Amino acid sequence: MNAAAARKGAGAAGRLPAAAVLLLVAAGAFVISYSLMAMVLRGGETAAAAAAGRDPVVAMPEWMRVAGAAGGGQRRPFHVALTATDAAYSRWQCRVMYYWYKRMQALPEGAEMGGFTRVLHSGKPDGLMDEIPTFVVNPLPAGKDHGYVVLNRPWAFVQWLEKAKIEEEYILMAEPDHIFVKPLPNLARDDPAAFPFFYITPSEHENIIRKYYPKERGPVTNVDPIGNSPVIIKKALLQKIAPTWMNVSLQMKEDQETDKTFGWVLEMYAYAVASALHGVQHILRKDFMIQPPFDTELGNTFIIHYTYGCDYTLKGVLTYGKIGEWRFDKRSYQDRPPPRNHTLPPPGVPESVVTLVKMVNEASANLPGWDDGR
Repeated sequence: MNAAAARKGAGAAGRLPAAAVLLLVAAGAFVISYSLMAMVLRGGETAAAAAAGRDPVVAMPEWMRVAGAAGGGQRRPFHVALTATDAAYSRWQCRVMYYWYKRMQALPEGAEMGGFTRVLHSGKPDGLMDEIPTFVVNPLPAGKDHGYVVLNRPWAFVQWLEKAKIEEEYILMAEPDHIFVKPLPNLARDDPAAFPFFYITPSEHENIIRKYYPKERGPVTNVDPIGNSPVIIKKALLQKIAPTWMNVSLQMKEDQETDKTFGWVLEMYAYAVASALHGVQHILRKDFMIQPPFDTELGNTFIIHYTYGCDYTLKGVLTYGKIGEWRFDKRSYQDRPPPRNHTLPPPGVPESVVTLVKMVNEASANLPGWDDGR
């Protein structure tokens, strides 16, 4: 937090009032965002609105509320929220993620892990409604995501934050391909906490960042090297950032240069820029998560993020970029879940990869209907 405070102080000089800057950024996306917000937030009759009537969002557990009161309110629970689709690829990852969330929350050290919501942006209920606490929201209008499904994420959060009852003061924005390897405490304070990604480099793309974050606002270093996940943030702060995040994401996708440069991490840059526009910088926590196969040891991490494929020879040599004799890659299971009891890695493969496969295996062994692709 001290580092974040120092960075805030360094960039304070020369900042314009936040309202003026946000007005400039919002102008280009006003028509789009207005029509989108009107679809759901003004009470239009939609499939998502009907599904949301189930009000399935998990409230803060009663034992946690009582314990917090007894302890003088020292616990600071956060609500875990992830966005998802109803595709098989998303469903099996969500099931594994929720399995390990429950396991870690049940431990004494998991006292700050509060409620859980899968924000389903497919516009209609799916087969996991009774297994995972789910809130249904609308996807972007047809064609607005330009085939980039992740663009639905900020729009999903805007709708969820507006419509859902969320008891916790803090929110953890997570993803389906996250696995909790140990209980996660609340890493945030007044400043939110985030994981720094080595491939999010605002300073290397200043010419593009300046399209959305003008020089008058401050140095480009005010834009953190982060995405929206994993992030623990105060709910009230996220409610302010989320609409700007949505607007900036849409603007970036419409701009050919930005879209070509940022590619699949465009929405991550949009969150970082939106946060900076609101004068928010994050506590950067490298111990938040690891990403196998490049991070080889668990260390003190809390989350495994299995976004990369893990390919090895039978001698345990990494063959990244080339299909290995042994592999675990989530993208191999687009239309079905991985098999139960997936073959463990050969000797010599790092601890992080071995742990990942063992944890997926444990979840699949205990989840009903796994082989049916539920």
